[in-house]
Amino acid sequence: MKAVILAAGKGTRMRELTNELPKPMLRVHGKPILEHIITGIAGAGIREIFIVTGFKAETIESYFGDGSKWHVRIVYGRQLVQDGTGKAPEIAREFVGPSPFLLTYGDILVKPETYQHMVHRYNEDYFSGVLTVTGSEDVTKGGLVFFDEKFLLKRLVEKPSAAQLDELRRDGWLPAGAIAWYNAGIYIFRPSIFEYTAKLEKSPRGEYELTDAISALQAGHHPIAGMKIEGRWVDVRDPEVLAALERESAA
Repeated sequence: MKAVILAAGKGTRMRELTNELPKPMLRVHGKPILEHIITGIAGAGIREIFIVTGFKAETIESYFGDGSKWHVRIVYGRQLVQDGTGKAPEIAREFVGPSPFLLTYGDILVKPETYQHMVHRYNEDYFSGVLTVTGSEDVTKGGLVFFDEKFLLKRLVEKPSAAQLDELRRDGWLPAGAIAWYNAGIYIFRPSIFEYTAKLEKSPRGEYELTDAISALQAGHHPIAGMKIEGRWVDVRDPEVLAALERESAA
């Protein structure tokens, strides 16, 4: 298995913190966010890593080099046009080849053992992918994910509107008081995902959405396993989250 990390964005919600640094290079507990991700992936036995860079690409590339310091091999590719998460993985298509690959955004922190748990879940049966989720009773947070009794993907609703939430409740998808599952942004895919990213059309937001490709993959009768992330899951989206992480390390 290989790994692909999406680290091309600037992270505009970080304001002045990303004037000179791409968001994945902001430090948490003394190390860049991206370094935490790479060491976790390496701990799961994955040694071949492709990093999609963009904004301030040279900062990432010069820090990690060929990856030998972390006992991995790192290859880079630049996303020159920031047109969404759906097209970014395609930059790594040749690198991936016939191998399954773990895909993560470069600003999500989880416990290091999470990546190992994902590989284990992938190997439990013949799956075309693994989609990680976190649980909450607040249904307004992000991409809603629905599973069948075997915890296989049934439906994915990206950033549902108020009208969509009403419809989901009315149709029984969201029973009152039930835990809602949210897309946690870390995946494993077979290369078959590229058949679907290649066919993507821009969403109403004007971007190519990876979740549209996942929905199409599932609709094409490709089984996608769900996995709940245990313990910490942090989307390092803004300075407040970053500050909270630093307070946690000082405690």
